[in-house]
Amino acid sequence: MATRLSVVSSFISPPLAVDSSSSLAAPCFFSPIPRLLTLRIPTSLRSSPRLPPTDFLRSPRSLTSSLAVMFPGNSVLSDVCATGISGVVAFSCLGFWGEIGKRGIFDQKLIRKLVHINIGLVFMLCWPLFSSGLQGALFASLIPGLNIIRMLLLGLGVYQDEGTIKSMSRHGDRRELLKGPLYYALSITSACIFYWKTSPIAIAVICNLCAGDGMADIVGRRLGTEKLPYNRNKSVAGSVGMTIAGFLASVGYMYYFASFGYIENSGATMIHRFFIISIASTIVESLPISTDIDDNLTISITSALVGTLLF
Repeated sequence: MATRLSVVSSFISPPLAVDSSSSLAAPCFFSPIPRLLTLRIPTSLRSSPRLPPTDFLRSPRSLTSSLAVMFPGNSVLSDVCATGISGVVAFSCLGFWGEIGKRGIFDQKLIRKLVHINIGLVFMLCWPLFSSGLQGALFASLIPGLNIIRMLLLGLGVYQDEGTIKSMSRHGDRRELLKGPLYYALSITSACIFYWKTSPIAIAVICNLCAGDGMADIVGRRLGTEKLPYNRNKSVAGSVGMTIAGFLASVGYMYYFASFGYIENSGATMIHRFFIISIASTIVESLPISTDIDDNLTISITSALVGTLLF
């Protein structure tokens, strides 16, 4: 009887009793995804319900993906609901910045970079709502995938959305959406499908693309008086801002996903690797080729390649 009660209590209580010797041990990290929406189900529990729950906590490999509590027995329906929730969140953010751009509250270039930083990072916050396998990745990729179609339709002039065009283009030209914003959506979609939330490479790609590249422009425009000797269009301050922002965002999401059990190692070694990836992405972004090849592509490819070598 006591064993059954302990099993039940392990589901009701938040998963905070992880053994300190486990590689999953991580600092308490605030999650904007309510814990009531996700449920960590040990594989061992499904195959051997009489096993004491303490055994599950000693082995991080015994933990499976989080499944939505709404439909714990139907992962497809859970992923469908997760797609709906994440889609509402993502497109609400786009709508918000579109209204800001339409009203001219902030400078257009600043709004464009705030959108650049915000959308990908907010989307990644919703990943714990999905299952961890290919199914969850495909459902989640529908959200940036729909944005790819949206960029194509707007850029080709099939339909008009003044707010979105102003918030995502440099000069208010709809054809600009067929370059940077389209590559941005393609990069996030690719990271979602090919790496997903159990891979630190996905974290590195999206964090350096969104937080890193976005802060490089914001910091560079305000503090970038000293230019790089090999590229007068880039500044020292902007490059430093990119490295720091991409690195800190990567570490933050590392702890975020580790708190759900998706990443097993959240120690100093992984932190150092994220720092190397951020430096490599910054160097490539600062090169003169960034004027010929969109940096949304070069940063994403560099983060993925270096990440593949390190992880």
